Amino acid sequence: MLIRMTTVSKPLTEDTDPHVLPPATAAAMLEGAPWKRYAVFGDSLSVGAGDPTPGYDNLGWPARVERVLRMVEPDLRYLNTARIGATTAQALEEQAERIAAFEPDLLHVNSGANDLLRRNPDWHRIEDGLRTMYTWAAGTGAQLSVLTLGRAFVIPAFPDWTERVARLNDITRKLASEFDAVLADSWDHPLNDRENLLSEDKIHFATTGQAVLATLVLEQLAARVGADRA
Repeated sequence: MLIRMTTVSKPLTEDTDPHVLPPATAAAMLEGAPWKRYAVFGDSLSVGAGDPTPGYDNLGWPARVERVLRMVEPDLRYLNTARIGATTAQALEEQAERIAAFEPDLLHVNSGANDLLRRNPDWHRIEDGLRTMYTWAAGTGAQLSVLTLGRAFVIPAFPDWTERVARLNDITRKLASEFDAVLADSWDHPLNDRENLLSEDKIHFATTGQAVLATLVLEQLAARVGADRA
């Protein structure tokens, strides 16, 4: 009689995840990075909101980036003003003054997800609002960074949500290029296919996703450091 053996794959952990850089590895890639004052601005994506995943440190992506930057620069100063639910206009109204007073040299800006929560998005208004944000952020003198939104989450109330996110990401890519922002693109990354990616709310990435987002940001920051050296 033939007995079939089935192999059950072990869940990924932070140590085994092929898309997560160990902090020490990321810090080595960022050796010589000039940033001493890191700020994060925006909404829940910038908060790093998400449920814990077994096997992963319970940290959002901004805290993970801060941890690595502090390994490179022990005297790093860090400020995160982000608020869950903030639109780009609200973030500017509520957070810009604190960010400017902090005088960052590295500033992560909003991706604009909450700007899409309208029955009929006004795309000209959305792009104008984001351009206003980039113009203000560039005026701080900081190196800017930004994430595109992933394709994994949907908002059932909006059947065209995926198309909305894709269009918003195109605006983000355009403005990031125009304002020389470091762009970490999560839209079509393999992490979007993980069964345990989303938190219970089916919107925010759990820490398995937060860890990968941090790696995407750190890799692009390291690429910028390398380009500046060349």
